Amino acid sequence: MESFERARRDAFFTKIVSRFASDEQATTFLITHLLPERPGFVRAVAATSRLRAVLPKPKSIDPAARREVEQSIPVDALSRDLFSATGTALDYFETRARGERIMLLDIGGYFAPTLAHLHGHFSGQLVGVVEDTENGHRRYADLEKLPCPVVSVARSPLKEPEDFLIGQSVVFSAEAVMRGRGDILHGRPALVIGFGKLGSSIARLLHAKGVLVTVYDVDPVRRTQALAQGFTVARDRERALNDAGLVLCATGAISLRGEDFPHLRNGAYVATVTSSEDELELTGLPAVYTRAKVSEHVDRYQTTGHYFYLANSGNAVNFLHGASVGPFIYLVQAEIIAGISMLTRGALPSGIHEVSGADRAAIAAIWLNYFNR
Repeated sequence: MESFERARRDAFFTKIVSRFASDEQATTFLITHLLPERPGFVRAVAATSRLRAVLPKPKSIDPAARREVEQSIPVDALSRDLFSATGTALDYFETRARGERIMLLDIGGYFAPTLAHLHGHFSGQLVGVVEDTENGHRRYADLEKLPCPVVSVARSPLKEPEDFLIGQSVVFSAEAVMRGRGDILHGRPALVIGFGKLGSSIARLLHAKGVLVTVYDVDPVRRTQALAQGFTVARDRERALNDAGLVLCATGAISLRGEDFPHLRNGAYVATVTSSEDELELTGLPAVYTRAKVSEHVDRYQTTGHYFYLANSGNAVNFLHGASVGPFIYLVQAEIIAGISMLTRGALPSGIHEVSGADRAAIAAIWLNYFNR
C-alpha cells in the first residue's frame, strides 16, 4: 500500500472514530483476517475500545501486518478449540480481562459455542458480540437463547460490495490455480453450491467468462432466483457433482460430506470461499483415498479408478492471491465500529440487532468523500 493510500485510509477511520467514539469504553477482543490493510482497522478498534488482543484467523495472516499490530496490541493464536470448550474459553478471558466489561468482535461465530457459559460465569460482564459473516450470523441465530445482544453486520447493504468482489476474487484464484497446472475453465462445466451473495457473484462471473454453470442450493427461494437469472438449477445433487469439472463451495456450512466426494467427476477441481472445516467434511472421505501434493496449492485425492483435485487444502482459494476487495472493505469495518458504539451504550436487549439505516448512510457518505475520487 502506497503512503498516500495509507493516509487516506487512516483519515477515513479517524472520521469514523470521531463519529462513533464514546466517553465510556469496554475491553474488546478482535478476531480478524490479518491482511495487509488490516492494521488501520485494528487501530480504529483500539481508539473506540480497550483492545486487549487480536486473534487472527490462522490461514489469513500477513507477516508484515502481524508485526505492525504486535507493536502495540498482543496477537494471540486462534483455533476453534480455544472457544469450543467452556473451560478453555473462560480461562482465556479470565486471564486477560478478569472483572472487566468485554465485547467480542467475531468473524465466523467462534464464540457461539460457549457464549452462554461465558455470560453466566465470567467474573466481569459480557456486554455483547459484533459478528461480521453470514456463517457466524447463523451460528448465533441457531442458539436456543442468546444471553446478550449480538450486532450483526453480515446482512448489511454495506457488505454487498465486499461480497460481490470476494466472488470475483474466488473465480480469479480458482482459474489461476487451474492454469498453474495447465488446465483452464473453458470446456469444464462448473457447479456452484450455495446461491447466496457470494455464490451468486461467483456464478455470474463464471457465466460471463463463457463457462456453463449449474447451481445447487438447499433453499428453494434461492433456487428460483438462480433460475430467474438464467442458471441451470440441479434437481439431482449427486448427478450435478458427477457432471461438474469445477465445484465451488459457497454455503458457509458443510457443502460436501465424505460420501459426496466419490461422486465427483474424475479430475474435477474443488475450491471453497471459507475455511475447510466450515465447508468440507474431509475427515469423512473414505479411507481408500490417498492424498498427494501435485503443485504448491493443489492436492490430488485418489483411489482406484477415481481422483479429484482440492485447491488450497480446502481453505478459501482467494486467499492465495491476497483476497483484496480494495477500500470497499472499509465500509464493513466502519460498521463494526458502529456496532461497538451500539454495545457500549448498553441499551440493547438480548438478541440479534443491526446498525441503523442512519448510521449506515453516514458511513457510506464518509466513505464516498474519501474514496469516490
